[in-house]
Amino acid sequence: MGTPEFAVSSLNMLVREGHDILAVVTQADKPKGRGKKVSCPPVKEYAEKSGLQVLQPEKVRNNEEFITFLKELSPDVMVVVAYGKILPREIIDIPAKGCINVHASLLPRYRGAAPVNWAIINGEPVTGITTMMIDEGLDTGDILLKRELEIPEDMTGGELGEKLAALGAEVLKETLEMIEAGTIKRIPQREEEVSYAPVITKETGLIDWNKTSRDVHNLVRGTNPWPGAYTFYNGKRVKIWRTMLVGERDCPDDLKKPGTICMKKREGLVVACGEGFVQVTELQFDGCRKLCVEECWHNFSVGEIFGGC
Repeated sequence: MGTPEFAVSSLNMLVREGHDILAVVTQADKPKGRGKKVSCPPVKEYAEKSGLQVLQPEKVRNNEEFITFLKELSPDVMVVVAYGKILPREIIDIPAKGCINVHASLLPRYRGAAPVNWAIINGEPVTGITTMMIDEGLDTGDILLKRELEIPEDMTGGELGEKLAALGAEVLKETLEMIEAGTIKRIPQREEEVSYAPVITKETGLIDWNKTSRDVHNLVRGTNPWPGAYTFYNGKRVKIWRTMLVGERDCPDDLKKPGTICMKKREGLVVACGEGFVQVTELQFDGCRKLCVEECWHNFSVGEIFGGC
C-alpha cells in the first residue's frame, strides 16, 4: 500500500527481491497541474509496468467489498509506505504476520503526514527511517527497526525525500528478512518523546522575514519542491527556491529592516532577517520560469523590501 514517488523505492525492492506481491493498493487517480489532467499515482504507474494487480479503493473504512478481497488474498504481511490513509482494525488484522509501515522519521518524533518537510523546517541535523507495526493510531505502533540519516544544512525536502526513500527500501528489506527468520523485536514507543508533523499546505510556505536567517533558510529548503516558500515583491507574489546563509553584513540600519534587500550581486540578493541575513539565489514570479538571481539581479534595487502582500 503506497501512493507517491517515495513509496516506489520500497515497491521496487519487493519486486527485485522476488517477493510474491499479491496486489498493490494505491489512492485514486486525481487531477494534477494547471490543466487539471487526471494522472495516476507513481506507485500505480510502476506497478502496472511491472505487471502487478492494482487496487484503488475510494475508501478503506466500511468498504466490505475491498476488505473481503484482501481477506481472500490471505497475505502473510502487508507493507504500507506513504499510503495516505489510516487503516481500520479490520484490515490491520488480516495479514498473518502483521502490517508493516515504513515511516520517514525516527519515531516517536515526527508522527504524521509530512515528517520530511518538518524535519528540515525545524532545523533537525538528523532524521531517518523507522519500520513499525501498524495499529489504529497515527504512527503509534511498536518500532521494529530504525536507521539514521544526516541532513546537510543546504539539503532540500525533495533531496532528503529521495535519500530517505532509498534508505526506507533498505530498512524494509532487513525488516522482512528478520520477520521471516523470527528474530524481529517490537519496541513500544515512548510517549514522552512524541512530536508531530502535520500536513503541509500552500500557506506553510509564507516567509516571515522577522524570523532568524536560519529559520528562513530552513523554510525555503523544507518546502522545496512543494509547496515552495514565497513572499511578495512590489505587490507580486514570488517564490524563493534557493537561499544561502551568509555572515553579518556591514550596512546602514535602515537596510537591516527584515525583508530588505541590503545588497545585490550576480550571485544573489542579500536580504535582512529578524536576525542575520540570507542570500537568495533562485526565485520565480507567478507565471514565469525559475530564475537564478544571476539572470535577473539587475531588476532589483537595494533598499526594496520583500514581504507584505
